[in-house]
Amino acid sequence: MAPKVLFLIEDGFEDLELFYPMYRLMEEGFEVVIASSSPNEKVGKYGYRIKPHKTFDDVKPEEYSALVIPGGKSPERVRINEKAVSITKHFVNENKVIAAICHGPQLLISAGAVKDKKLTCWIGIRDDVMAAGGIYEDRVVVVDGNLITSRMPSDLPAFCRELVEKLRHS
Repeated sequence: MAPKVLFLIEDGFEDLELFYPMYRLMEEGFEVVIASSSPNEKVGKYGYRIKPHKTFDDVKPEEYSALVIPGGKSPERVRINEKAVSITKHFVNENKVIAAICHGPQLLISAGAVKDKKLTCWIGIRDDVMAAGGIYEDRVVVVDGNLITSRMPSDLPAFCRELVEKLRHS
């Protein structure tokens, strides 16, 4: 059975930041599961659509090897869902792989997961990351233990390279 990777999304996800890593992980043989607050189709920032496989309530985080948090407006919508925050805390507490891009660290902030961690993000939330105790670095990709972060869609090649490499060796 292929290792499973969980993506948490809501409407307004950054289309490339969902689909690029999703297909890259599938290409490597990982099972990808998309979860959201409802089973209704979600619409990305640029109009791409996807139907979640599960709701947050149906997710058993212990079944997954890694968590991916795409950016866009999605993370600020995901983070207001207590179940989604609880799922994220499971990955943090179990030291599982977490990959967040763009606005993705907003969910990590809500889960109390950035204090004393090196990470990057979209510059618009840089101050939020630092206020939560994160150590901001303006780089294409930052890896701190099992946490992988990138800033924006143009960083996706490096983001996916590090994610695949980390999953191969975890």
